[in-house]
Amino acid sequence: MNFETKPAHITPPMSAERAHEIAATFDLRALPADFLANPYPVYAALRETDPVRRMPDGSYFITRYADLVAVYRDAATFSSDKHVEFAPKYGTDSPLYEHHTTSLVFNDPPLHTRIRKLIMGALTRRAIAEMESGLIALVDKLLDTLEARGGGDLIEDFASAIPVEIIGNLLGVPQGDRGPLRAWSLAILGALEPLPTPEQQALGNQSVSEMLAYLRTLVAERRRRPGDPERDVLTRLIQGEVNGEQLSDVELLQNCIFLLNAGHETTTNLIGNGLLVLQEVPAAKRQLLQSLCGTAEAQEAVLTLAIDEFLRFESSNQLGNRRALQACSVGGVDLPAGALVTLCIGAANRDPAQFDDPETLDLQRGHNKHLAFGFGIHQCAGLSLARLEGRIAIGRFLQRLPGYRLTEAPTRGGRARFRGFLNAPFSTK
Repeated sequence: MNFETKPAHITPPMSAERAHEIAATFDLRALPADFLANPYPVYAALRETDPVRRMPDGSYFITRYADLVAVYRDAATFSSDKHVEFAPKYGTDSPLYEHHTTSLVFNDPPLHTRIRKLIMGALTRRAIAEMESGLIALVDKLLDTLEARGGGDLIEDFASAIPVEIIGNLLGVPQGDRGPLRAWSLAILGALEPLPTPEQQALGNQSVSEMLAYLRTLVAERRRRPGDPERDVLTRLIQGEVNGEQLSDVELLQNCIFLLNAGHETTTNLIGNGLLVLQEVPAAKRQLLQSLCGTAEAQEAVLTLAIDEFLRFESSNQLGNRRALQACSVGGVDLPAGALVTLCIGAANRDPAQFDDPETLDLQRGHNKHLAFGFGIHQCAGLSLARLEGRIAIGRFLQRLPGYRLTEAPTRGGRARFRGFLNAPFSTK
């Protein structure tokens, strides 16, 4: 078969001069469009010249791999709690403030420990392995439709449809109720941008409120008719106890929102970014297609390496945040107590001090200790599930539709924190 070999120009190049110009005045609250389209040259310039950059607002932006790992490891010094940071951003009486200061990812122990333990109990290796057959059936159904139509949209018709169904299944959301989930997720996470617009804040607050109203009904129904706590995360959160303590109603509802959002957006980006970067690097696509001709075991091994390289090369989540609880030092720079720190995952995952030839997509890269899932006590609880979704989705897509090609330029999400696409029209012919 004659597969597409012409590269698609999706990520515009940036000159070294322009990258250093942006780096010299770098401010997360005022990012130019060319940075959002291709931030990596700017990240490289910052790593080289100002790896622990003091920002105009007094916060710090960290770009070296070793420095990120040091911060991740020191949870006693660097807090994930966002009450201080988000109060002026959202206002303490807003739905966004209550949500983001209660969810798993933005909390410290003991709340973080309690919630994570309950969630992880339903995401065991066995439970995830048992999801594989249903995931394959879902992916094949989506591919049947795309093949019959001769194409569609890589994001709307494929990448985003998969995690919505998987997380919907985990929480037992009825099929007929899943329509608003993607829009709610995009709105709530969009308000996490360094400087959200008033429109983003308003839509984010509205989406939290609408999601809470829906979840209250869902939780009430599950209390009347519990599911299997070994498979149903919502039942497990309702019934579960850690050291004799159950989640409060607020903790329960807000972490259901967190699960739907975290499991949806990043996995959508993983699948979409992977399929689109293969359009930019056709040699990697040809190599991967050839490798998928082996045994099932060999295919799984090849795809496992490929998924981790997609995560490193185009990290779904580009930024993380911490607050220094005491005066400390990072990368040789002294930080005062209370300092807000932005961890640039996208920059660390292309740090030449950690990765050989980091600007090259190498689908056979070994020892790929990327930080796309974070590190330490806050490492993503659903990383095994995300890897499974990525492996099944991308592997089966390539096997069924190997000659796929873009018919229009894809539309990026236009965000600094979450890197992905909103639309990517394609044809199978």
